[in-house]
Amino acid sequence: MSDPVQYPYFYRTVPSELHLSAGISKLLKYFGWKWVNIFSSDDKSTVRAVQILKEEIERNGGCIAFHEIFPHQRRITSLEHQKVERAIKQSSIVNIFYNNKHSEFSLQYVQKLKTYVKSGQVFISIGEAEIKTPNQYQYHFQISNKFFIFKPFRKVMPNFLKFIREMKPVWQASDFEAKHWWKDLCNSRCPKMIRRDCNSTSKIIVFPHCFSTSFRSSYNVYNAVYAVAHALHDMIMSGSRNGTTWTKENREILYSLPWKLHHYLRNLHFKNGLGEEMYMDENGDLATGYDILSLIVLPDGTLKYEVVGHYNPHAPPGQDFTIDEKAIIWDSSFTQKPPQYRCNPSCNPGYRKLTKEGKPICCYDCIPCAEGEISNQTDMDTCTTCPDDQWPNQKRDACIPKVITFLSFEEPLGIALTSISMFLFLITSVILGIFIYYRDTPIVRANNRQLSYILLISLMLCFLCSLLFIGHPEDVTCILRQTTFGITFSIALSSILAKTITVVTAFQATKPRSKLHKWMGSRVSNSIVLSCSLIQIVLCLAWLFTAPPFAYLNMRSEIGTILIECNEGSVIAFYCVLGYLGFLAGISFIIAFLARNLPDSFNEAKYITFSMLVFCSVWISFIPTYLSSKGKNMVAVEIFAILASSTGLLGCIFFPKCYIILLRPERNNKKDLRNKFDSKTENSIVYTVSSAIAIRGFNIW
Repeated sequence: MSDPVQYPYFYRTVPSELHLSAGISKLLKYFGWKWVNIFSSDDKSTVRAVQILKEEIERNGGCIAFHEIFPHQRRITSLEHQKVERAIKQSSIVNIFYNNKHSEFSLQYVQKLKTYVKSGQVFISIGEAEIKTPNQYQYHFQISNKFFIFKPFRKVMPNFLKFIREMKPVWQASDFEAKHWWKDLCNSRCPKMIRRDCNSTSKIIVFPHCFSTSFRSSYNVYNAVYAVAHALHDMIMSGSRNGTTWTKENREILYSLPWKLHHYLRNLHFKNGLGEEMYMDENGDLATGYDILSLIVLPDGTLKYEVVGHYNPHAPPGQDFTIDEKAIIWDSSFTQKPPQYRCNPSCNPGYRKLTKEGKPICCYDCIPCAEGEISNQTDMDTCTTCPDDQWPNQKRDACIPKVITFLSFEEPLGIALTSISMFLFLITSVILGIFIYYRDTPIVRANNRQLSYILLISLMLCFLCSLLFIGHPEDVTCILRQTTFGITFSIALSSILAKTITVVTAFQATKPRSKLHKWMGSRVSNSIVLSCSLIQIVLCLAWLFTAPPFAYLNMRSEIGTILIECNEGSVIAFYCVLGYLGFLAGISFIIAFLARNLPDSFNEAKYITFSMLVFCSVWISFIPTYLSSKGKNMVAVEIFAILASSTGLLGCIFFPKCYIILLRPERNNKKDLRNKFDSKTENSIVYTVSSAIAIRGFNIW
């Protein structure tokens, strides 16, 4: 009817069904009701309104559990009653009765409802139940405080009840029904507010309008009459301003020109007798809304319709829908007030909905959010991912800042590694002091004391460089970590390699016609240390100039933490540095292993073999352990490898010498060194001579 082309002169003084559908959906959304039954009639306007209602419900996340359409021109059959009964018997359901808005909700049907209405259910209707006889109050007890009714906004018109009591309907004498309607009001059983003062001898059995609670659409008719009156007034006044004289003839023309009145109705704006602002919207509808009523039966059995809210589609957003929850009296059968109606309980924060296969979207399972995700509202379809610097709390309903972590000096692991490093540094310093103090003894001189000093100092630096791996990583410390570690270890391994080559060369040089005499001396051993260390320095410089290490915030290594660590920059360069150390260690191990059977007194090869065996074992096991570790455990693994390999070199090479120097000084002399060999064999004599020559070459004796 709002189509301006098909019905250009249609005006409505009651809200449109479109607005009514929106109002019901807002009520459902306000209380969070998402699981509903709909019972409606099949007239054209209702079908269209219910379709809009269903779309609004689904748009707000609700679902239609059951929808039954009944014919509006006949009574409901018993089979249709059974369908309604089965649908209403379901729990957690809101039942919406959307019947033709021009007929009140049937109280007789309410009487049938009470036989199978379950406790804790709510009903929404657009029809107000009419009380036709006093004994019908009892029908409401079963559904009282459970009904919400949408009725067009209305007020009691001034003197309306007085008009009913005092009007003399002479002009309705020909209308038999109207005549009896007025006569029925003369009955003494009618309420005083509408009882007419007249003589009536008819015996009336049923007089439903005596107990009417709505008087049909009287308020809307009242506004319609006022609207037409004001439009006519504006039109007449407009004509008089133009000099038009209103005679009987041109007044008759008025009724044949509805488009003239149409113009004034379109632009109508007035106040009715109640002082209310009235105007027509662009669809020709009076800008009015709905009252939301609650059906209440008071303790004394009195029926009451309490206004608990309003819906005015013409009001500004946010003010169009209001509910006074204090005015609502919930039935005692409700365990939760206001009740909740869903196919499933709500998914709490920390969970998300997973729709059940083959079920409506309102029927779902609640599953926890995945790691790294949260949901901070109820019934969320998806969980949201926390930012990189945050992590879900235990309930997964909020993102909290990640804990910043690194291997610090204050934590137990850092304290333990620092203590071990400093302890080993002090032990190495003591051993260096012992070697310096006993520098002129045969055992110190026989093992090339210059290389021993270089090796001990490099081991001290190795123990200290492990401290660079502890503490808050910075770009500078990240660069110093790997380069210092690589260079100091290359010096240590170069010294061991030089020691091994010197021992082998010394014994080979004593053979007749040997040309290795010129390779004896400290100059060759120092050159080996310098050249091998220089290669490592070049590798480290190339690393720094191409892709140097840098401080990096690792947000994905450990759950709930931000690990501050050093990124190696170039992984290839890192493994080249380690590979070069492995190459030096391998060469030293092979040479020492081949020379292990040379006489003990002047031979360090056996000790170097064991030290290289420990060194290689540690670093071979380091690589898979390092790659399988996470977080600060990776740093701890590398520190442990540095300390363990350095300790292996220190213990295998220098502890036996310190034992002789400190605890067996009688063995630390020339005579003892000579007597160690077997003088009965020729080989021993040869060896003694060659050893003496070799020792002279070293400037020992």
